[in-house]
Amino acid sequence: MQLKEKQEITNQLLDGLPKPLQKTILAQCDIVNLTFGDILVEQGKSSRYVFYPLTGVISLVRSGTKHPPLELYIIGNEGMLGVTNILGVNSAPERAVVQGSGTALRLSIEQFQYQLKHYPRLLKKLNDYLYILLVQCSKSLVCMRFHQIEPRLARWLLMIDDRAHANPVYLTHQLLADMLGVRRSGITVAAGALQDKKLISYTRGNIDIVDRKGLELQACECYQLMKADYVDMFN
Repeated sequence: MQLKEKQEITNQLLDGLPKPLQKTILAQCDIVNLTFGDILVEQGKSSRYVFYPLTGVISLVRSGTKHPPLELYIIGNEGMLGVTNILGVNSAPERAVVQGSGTALRLSIEQFQYQLKHYPRLLKKLNDYLYILLVQCSKSLVCMRFHQIEPRLARWLLMIDDRAHANPVYLTHQLLADMLGVRRSGITVAAGALQDKKLISYTRGNIDIVDRKGLELQACECYQLMKADYVDMFN
């Protein structure tokens, strides 16, 4: 489905561009559905498209032959999938899997590369975004090394909630364990503790945030630090 000019832009990267440039980019984009579990690109493979999420959530996961997958960061409507193409490399550093169903703007690699060459304002914006992703990855590693599972889980749930736009996100203990790089039993204990504190409500495959302010207090400091990175970039 071709995006109509009159449709409101809900991707923050595009929102930050001058209106004429937005119009040019939108004219070359399609809206596509993102379905939970869809793999948009495999680790180490080339992609035919870049994606600007509108309401969907994409998880970037690093896999190995001798360890389970580990999530490095998530992308919602604050960012895009495929930004590493600005480095001239069309090989995905991680697997991109849809974590929350929704919609996204899709643009072919050829059109994207043309835009990078001819629109310096876009390239500057994406350079800033790539820097933020590198910062986020480093903070995630620190979080993984030094913080307990419960505050890390609280942080992850808040970050998903920020990006899901009220769309349901299917979550199992095993999926959460894979995303956080911990054992399933650790997630069971942490989720139970958050539920006992009446911060979340958990039923099979679904977690609802009951008390967001309370959950923010329970989350490790990384949540506010990571959120501030994006606030600074967009301001």
